[in-house]
Amino acid sequence: MIVTLLTDYGRDDDFVGVCHGVIRSIDPDARIVDITHGIPRYGVRQGAIVLRNTLPYMPVGVHVAVVDPQVGTERRAVALRTADGRMLVGPDNGLLSLAWERCGGVEVAVDITRSQHRLEPVSATFHGRDIFAPVAARLASGAQLADAGDPLEPGALTVVDLPQPRREEGEVVAHALVVDRFGNAGLNVQHDDLAGSGIRLGGAVELEVGGERYLATYAQTFADVKPGELLVYEDAYRTLAVAINRGDAAATLALRPDAEVRLRPQ
Repeated sequence: MIVTLLTDYGRDDDFVGVCHGVIRSIDPDARIVDITHGIPRYGVRQGAIVLRNTLPYMPVGVHVAVVDPQVGTERRAVALRTADGRMLVGPDNGLLSLAWERCGGVEVAVDITRSQHRLEPVSATFHGRDIFAPVAARLASGAQLADAGDPLEPGALTVVDLPQPRREEGEVVAHALVVDRFGNAGLNVQHDDLAGSGIRLGGAVELEVGGERYLATYAQTFADVKPGELLVYEDAYRTLAVAINRGDAAATLALRPDAEVRLRPQ
């Protein structure tokens, strides 16, 4: 069975390789897919968004996510099964919540903090190696979810709340949620949120960020504007994003996660 990994571990240290080794030691037939290990350090919300966006493109399997600033505290380690048959494994800090919503909700959840499948002794700071990876490997090799930990009510799981866009006097008030390595900033605006806003493909859009105003084009792709020009576009996951063709919109507009972005048709 496939095992996917998403973490904020980066690639400079041994963390990712050790997790691979633990999984393959338990289940030599496991097929491991690294979604990313480039989530910003401690970026639980960004990790949750990336996991939600990418899981529909992954085969159904066991999906491990570790962005865990509270490792070693009383926060739970959990494993759960979604309505579409996926099993998610990770800390109970909201990291898994957007993904399970996208996958139809939680059918069964267990607390794996003291799972019989964990490695002993358990490090206080590396639960990816000692809890999440071995539990995921056991599940991938056919172990029952119910045997992996103590029963847990799905309603007790921690969720991430995302800000919602709103309308104010002819403008859409949005927030930046994530920034990628190109400096493109994803907003909390879906395609349907623009209905009736007057913002149309090919038209001009005024952006207001931190009291500064910028003129952009609502375009389909980067090349629809000249290099250095600002655009608003629908990204690969059908949410609105702000970019500069061959530039860094986040740096230019000071677009950090949670920054308010007001969009007005021109």
